[in-house]
Amino acid sequence: MESVQATKQRFGIIGNDKGLNRAIEKAIQVAPTDISVLVTGESGVGKESVPKIIHSLSHRKHGKYIAVNCGAIPEGTIDSELFGHEKGAFTGATQTRSGYFEEADGGTIFLDEVGELPLTTQVRLLRVLENGEFIKVGSSKVQKTNVRIVAATNVNMFEAIKKEKFREDLYYRLSTVEIHLPPLRERDEDIHLLFRKFASDFALKYKMPSIRLDDNAVQVLQKYRWSGNIRQLRNIAEQISVLEQTRSIDAATLRSYLPNVGDNLPAVVNQKKSESDFSNEREILYKVLFDMKSDLNDLKKLTLELMRNGDSDQVRSDNESLIQKIYGNDEEQAQYEEELEEQMEVLQIPEKHESTQHQPTPTVSEDKYSFAEEIEEEETLSLQDKEIELIKKSLERHNGKRKAAAEELGISERTLYRKIKQYDL
Repeated sequence: MESVQATKQRFGIIGNDKGLNRAIEKAIQVAPTDISVLVTGESGVGKESVPKIIHSLSHRKHGKYIAVNCGAIPEGTIDSELFGHEKGAFTGATQTRSGYFEEADGGTIFLDEVGELPLTTQVRLLRVLENGEFIKVGSSKVQKTNVRIVAATNVNMFEAIKKEKFREDLYYRLSTVEIHLPPLRERDEDIHLLFRKFASDFALKYKMPSIRLDDNAVQVLQKYRWSGNIRQLRNIAEQISVLEQTRSIDAATLRSYLPNVGDNLPAVVNQKKSESDFSNEREILYKVLFDMKSDLNDLKKLTLELMRNGDSDQVRSDNESLIQKIYGNDEEQAQYEEELEEQMEVLQIPEKHESTQHQPTPTVSEDKYSFAEEIEEEETLSLQDKEIELIKKSLERHNGKRKAAAEELGISERTLYRKIKQYDL
């Protein structure tokens, strides 16, 4: 079995990161078999190197190796590209055409960006994985193929399955062995090594001295997030090699080529909310509940005024703005006018008879109707307790990770942090 170091030299892979070495080791071990492999990792990490390693170290190395970018083929023609078509199958099909699966018979086919495949194509691919059978577009004849499938994606497959954009059974067929390539930001020691390699390559290509980074520039290089991974690092090295006159690059010069270098935060918050989550609905529900609480407090205040004064006309004139706030204006207020009058008549305190005027009046505390304020305080505490309980449970479920908890609660991470400080959680 070929060693990891020999494989890296053979395919021009640079780096000594443990995650990278483990991925190459798994590729070497799985190569002699016909097991389907799924390569995962962010865009730009070099996923296309893994299927080449697997093919060259397998017994299919003398067969064809075909790489297909599934995201670059239009949905209407992808079935024809993969499985072929018969003459006259659709407009423009002037002759019979063989697809990639037929051409790669006995070899290896690499399906890059497999997460972008349409659902109808996924069904066809599942059949190929199960028994090696496929049918050309416009044909009724079943054909057999013997291919090794290696797929790659930068999509979160479990999220795609939840959104019903990817078939769960196909995922488990493809990911018999899953090989994950780490992002460049997790390979600190490899970043400068890769930059030096790219700088050397471009110096040779453009026939100029190689650029060098000083110590401060190396620190900036290693601390940068590199969202585009190796592809972005290579582009930066090429830009500096071509545009800079001096061959010694300091930190300030390097920063001018790095986009958003000042926004290198320890955590990235995804501002984009998926259609399948309930964060928007939760926010609307919270707003409705708090609006209802506010209206309820206004009603308590209005009721208290009625019970104290007993004069409905006076209460109406004094609290006209409050009544409009609760029951609406113009047309909406007219609809509730009758109901409001009936309620006021019911709530009016009856006049005292003359026979009872000379009776001693019982002493009544000025705080007779303080129950309204007490209820308001109890409800406020109840809502606060519920909110604290929701925050605690969410933090426990996500092991204290504020980003995940904030997404579940439907609020921003900054708002969650403020509430944690407010409630001393």
